[in-house]
Order: sequence, then C-alpha cells, then structure tokens
Amino acid sequence: MNWPAPQPGLVIRYAYLWQHQALVRQQEGTKDRPCAVVLAARDDNATERVYVLPITHAEPRPPQEGMEIPGPVKTRLRLDEERSWIIVTEGNVFTWPGPDLRPLAGHGPASVAYGFLPPRFFRVVRDRFVDCARARRAKLTVRDEWTR
Repeated sequence: MNWPAPQPGLVIRYAYLWQHQALVRQQEGTKDRPCAVVLAARDDNATERVYVLPITHAEPRPPQEGMEIPGPVKTRLRLDEERSWIIVTEGNVFTWPGPDLRPLAGHGPASVAYGFLPPRFFRVVRDRFVDCARARRAKLTVRDEWTR
C-alpha cells in the first residue's frame, strides 16, 4: 500500500476506538470510519505520531462536542449523504502508518485517504479541539501496540 503523508486536515479510513470502549479495555474499534487528522508530528527518532478525530452520523450531545460537516464537503470527500459530525472532545493517537488504517473501496488505487477538509473549516475544527484539550474536556486514546 502506498501510504499518504499524514497531514492535518486529511480524512482517512480508520478503525477508531471510542473512549468508552477503551475504558472497558476493548483494544480494537468495532467499526471502520472516516477520521480527520488534526495533528501529525515527528519525534526525535523520526517516528510520526498522528492524532485523529472521529466522524460519526450520531449527533453529538451536547452539540458543542462536535462540528457538523457541510454537505458540499461530504460530497467532495465522497462520503455518504447522511448528516455527519467531527467529534472534537475525543481522539485516537497512533504511530503512522498503523495497523488500524483501512483501505477505501471504490476510490481507485489502494488508499486510506478520502481527501482533505477545506482549510478554513479544518482550522475551526482544530481550534475547537485545542480549546477542549486545554479545558481538559478532550480525551485521547493511545493506540500504539507498545502502550497496550
């Protein structure tokens, strides 16, 4: 598989592990879903750490926990027509590329990427996530094998 560079704003297909699943010691996500890369950073050993936020059809409760994806953005990414939200109060962290990346069906050559969020929309998502993290309302689940 030819892995794309993990860049902020990239939407990937990923076996996301929800925080409530991790709390009961579940180790694998039960559903492959689109997720937005919110941060990608290399450490001193050139290891790429990627932070992703889940995309879901379930309307967040309370509403400020997510941001609805505009219809034209969903169309450009070739996502379905149902309403979807990016959740900004939780995320997964993993080393790129990880075993939980999933190839897309029907998107040409083997790829895990749907495409990019528009820059302006991505900045709002990122800023909302950062605000939640600073207020300690964002939870991160580390998915690397060596931490399990």
